[in-house]
Amino acid sequence: MTDALAYFSAKLALETDASDVYAAQKDGEPFVLVDVRGDDAWTQGRIQGAIHMPYREIAERAPREIDPSTRVVVYCWSPGCNAGAKGAIEFAKLGYAVKEMIGGYEYWVREGQPTENDEGALPRVFDPQVMVVRSRVAG
Repeated sequence: MTDALAYFSAKLALETDASDVYAAQKDGEPFVLVDVRGDDAWTQGRIQGAIHMPYREIAERAPREIDPSTRVVVYCWSPGCNAGAKGAIEFAKLGYAVKEMIGGYEYWVREGQPTENDEGALPRVFDPQVMVVRSRVAG
């Protein structure tokens, strides 16, 4: 039991998920959400409120652009993408308190959380494969 407790406690100390990040945004918790994907991905769509800092640029840009005392959450495309982990490593090397948002942009979108691109807000779609979706019945 001690191994399991240590493992899962450490895991939750270093990662979060789309639902928790969205709740933290709505509650006004102080953190910076960083999209570590490339330029084309950022242009296609991103999480509202995120900043764009590809993981290869973090070492150079983060100390100038993000206060070192600020908590950071990073994300990439999906569970099949490891750029989030690469970005988290770069922030950790610089001494930031950092978490990776598991599921990435894919699960943010699938949960219907707010996204945007250069033209503005994108439609919100709720995927019943990853969350409970209830239809509204006119009465």
